[in-house]
Parts: sequence; structure tokens; C-alpha cells
Amino acid sequence: MEEGKNKKAVVLLSGGLDSATAMAIALDEGYEVHAVSFRYGQRHIIELDCANEQARAGAMEHKIVDIDLGSFGGSALTDDIDVPKHGHIGELTDEIPVTYVPARNTVFLSYALAWAEVLGAFDIFIGVNALDYSGYPDCRPEFIAAFESMANLATVAGVQGNRLTIHAPLIDLTKAGIIKRGLDLGVDYAKTTSCYDPAPDGRSCGHCDSCLLRLKGFEDAGEVDPRPYIED
Repeated sequence: MEEGKNKKAVVLLSGGLDSATAMAIALDEGYEVHAVSFRYGQRHIIELDCANEQARAGAMEHKIVDIDLGSFGGSALTDDIDVPKHGHIGELTDEIPVTYVPARNTVFLSYALAWAEVLGAFDIFIGVNALDYSGYPDCRPEFIAAFESMANLATVAGVQGNRLTIHAPLIDLTKAGIIKRGLDLGVDYAKTTSCYDPAPDGRSCGHCDSCLLRLKGFEDAGEVDPRPYIED
């Protein structure tokens, strides 16, 4: 075990590839993991089924918190807006896509921060990535650093000198690098989903931004994605 032995950590667990890897890293570093997922008004909840399976692989406990970002809409993940589809990854642009959920990571981290205070935990893990991602503003290192600063101003632990750390261990990794790291740690990627528009039976569409980035990551890593796709 490394630094963090016998310490508690709150891990944001979405059911996706990145958060499953972040949880595996927290466990590998010796943290007692308290996982939190959100039923936030997303149109597809297959990700919560995956999060449940992942949590059983090592979390001390797993909470699914109900919040309603869908009441605001404004995203293809929470509103009646079509999820953009593409023929290949070269069609992705630098524009922030309509799948961005306004302030989602800010809200999620705030809930994680509240639970961390209750648990007496000083560490929060989030699987954001600033390289092979869809350009969301709340996945950047600047955002993570700013939230950490705010957290240490806004909590009893912070003002008493018990510094809270937001860990984003995947922030500078490519998707292939994330997959390789996860496989080294024994992550079962068959129990993760990345698709923004899955079929009712959970199969991934293969053409949304997230599917294309995931498939390229597995290809670049020299691995086969174990998740079923509609066209398989």
C-alpha cells in the first residue's frame, strides 16, 4: 500500500471507463473507497447498473444520490435533444458539444465534498480527463484546482488546517493510457459503459462522441473493447 493507507476517500463513480479506473487507482493507493453516483435526470440509467457492479469490486459503500438536473435541461443527456452521431472520430470538432450537462461536475463534486466532511475524509477522486475528451470545461486542470481551493475555504476541515485534496489521476492521460492503467489494475471494462445513446438492452451506439473516443482508446491501446455495440 502507498500513501493514503487507512484513509477514506470519496470516489465519483459514473459507471464509465474513466471513473472505474479512478476508483481502481484509489484502491491501489490504499484508500478505503466510499463511492457516490448520481441519478441526475439522465435519459439512460444503464450507467448506474454499471456503477453498482463496479462498486461491488472494492468500494466500502456506494450511494446513489437523486438530484434533478433534468429539470433545467440544456443537454442532450437530460433533455429532448438528439445526441450527435458521427461516422468516424475525425468528424469531432473543438466545439463544446450539446452533450455537456451544465455545471454537472461542479454539482457532483459539491455533493462529494459534503459526504467527505461527514465521513472525515480529506480525499476525493474524480475521473476527469483533459486530453481525449469532448472538450467539457469542467474536465480541465484549472477547474479541478479552483474547486480544491474553494473546498478548503468552504469546509470546517479546511479552515482547521486539514487540507482536502481533489485527485484527478487521469487528467493528463490519453484514453489509451487510461485503459492500459486500468487493465494493469484489473479493471473489468465489460462492466463500464461510455455511450450517450445506448440501446434499451444497454448496447452502445458506436457513433456518439464518447463511443468514438472509447473505441479509439482501445484501438490505440492494442486491446478489444469488451462492451457490446449495436452493430456487433
